[in-house]
Amino acid sequence: MKKIVVIGPESTGKSTLSAQLAAHFNTVWVKEFARGYLETLNRPYEENDLLTIAEGQLRAEDEAAAQAGGLLICDTDLYVIKVWSEAKYGDCDPRILDLIAGRRYNGYLLTYIDIPWEDDPQREHPRPEEREYFYNIYRDIVINSGLPWADVRGSYEERLKTAVAAVEGWQ
Repeated sequence: MKKIVVIGPESTGKSTLSAQLAAHFNTVWVKEFARGYLETLNRPYEENDLLTIAEGQLRAEDEAAAQAGGLLICDTDLYVIKVWSEAKYGDCDPRILDLIAGRRYNGYLLTYIDIPWEDDPQREHPRPEEREYFYNIYRDIVINSGLPWADVRGSYEERLKTAVAAVEGWQ
């Protein structure tokens, strides 16, 4: 089973690209667990919620993997939670870091900030300089992962074309 992660800053088309890739490759994709979790939370999230979100993301990934053929598309991975935690709380729970170390993927699709910002109550960093800052953090992560990765930019059509070519090249 090949697992491809779509990663990048907020509001950069990760979910759209994940759904498009799953449709193109006739497989399933793992939605971002945090979104559904936060929508049902009747209070502001706290640092300890991030471990719950991380565990839920991995459960969702494992459930989707059971339905996928030879390819699973993941809308984010636990590095997103690590970056989120460090930005908001200044550190990351070592248990989340252990979960990151125990998970294996086959490649990353890094989404750039050239998609217009869409306001959403769950999004926290709309300013262009914040978006660029987080893009650079994710770029460092994918470069240092040792895995193949592709920079995904442009229109939605261009992004899909780039992503499909990358995934096909990694198979």
